[in-house]
Amino acid sequence: MKRALLACAIIVVFASAAMAAGGTARENVGCGLGTMLFKNNADGSSLLQAFQATTNGTFGNQTFGVTSGTSECRQPAKFVKNDRVNEFVFANLDNLAKDIANGKGETLETLAELMGVPAAERDGFARNLKTHFAEIFPGAGVEYAQVVDAIVRVSNEG
Repeated sequence: MKRALLACAIIVVFASAAMAAGGTARENVGCGLGTMLFKNNADGSSLLQAFQATTNGTFGNQTFGVTSGTSECRQPAKFVKNDRVNEFVFANLDNLAKDIANGKGETLETLAELMGVPAAERDGFARNLKTHFAEIFPGAGVEYAQVVDAIVRVSNEG
């Protein structure tokens, strides 16, 4: 117990000293809670960067920040809201396979909408998925999660 308190006290002292030094946050520690806490107080020291990186990685807050677009993290440009897409593909797997094979259809149009594909780009999206049908549906027993991953991969490539 005494060692834990001593370790916490040392961390607070070093963090306070680093924060007092001033400077700008380092980009190489990523985004998350650590970057937010030490944002305008970084001195470029390896100790402070270690605090930032460790705090960012603690409890998955950096991962959460990237997926949710919070904690000063940005989502990738083609980020897919997987929960809605997963539910949709799970419920409509057979119809989606038919529509992708045909390169058109209501199920494919709904998928494009859920994925945030602009209306002007939906024909190209459908053609791209039709071209890569064998990658998206490699066999009869394909799982819906594999289909979603393949659709995202193919649509990001094309």
